[in-house]
Amino acid sequence: MRIRYNAPFTLTFALACVAVLAANQYLDHNLIRDWFSVGGQGSFHGSDWVSYLRLISYPLGHADWDHLYGNLMFIVLLGPVLEEKYQTPTLILMAFTTALVTGIVNVLFFNTALIGASGIVLLMVLLVSFTNIRAGDIPLTFVAVLALYLGKEVLDAFKNDNISHFAHIVGGVAGSIFGFVALRFQDPSPRGR
Repeated sequence: MRIRYNAPFTLTFALACVAVLAANQYLDHNLIRDWFSVGGQGSFHGSDWVSYLRLISYPLGHADWDHLYGNLMFIVLLGPVLEEKYQTPTLILMAFTTALVTGIVNVLFFNTALIGASGIVLLMVLLVSFTNIRAGDIPLTFVAVLALYLGKEVLDAFKNDNISHFAHIVGGVAGSIFGFVALRFQDPSPRGR
């Protein structure tokens, strides 16, 4: 028996998140603020290339170990299943797109800094509900997950709790869209059902 690096995106992403938080905590207390957060009052400057980098790097930054643990618990659980179903490059593209769209929306419409992988978590939660879907069907589990997770986020969006519920909503919507788009390219053979 040997240990296998079975989910390259999931494991690499998780390790990068741990490294960023550890470096922020033990080496440079401004690392996450300067490189791994997007938005906030006047922090996006169109002439600064770092502002553009932060549109996609912010999922690697987390507020503390509890925040990181909460996100990684889902990512490490769901990521390998999704990498097997959609393949690693596709999952990377989905996560990258979700992060970019969420970052842009945050910069354009909100005045708060955004950090963490919560949008990617909701992307994965909704995507995993498509793992045993058949073309032409909408599984009741998808509807339940949509109602439970996104419904809660919509209700919580009105709380002042320093949590970016809109990022969760964007991630969930992205997961739903990617799941339905992936169905269109699904193998129609009985094995693909």
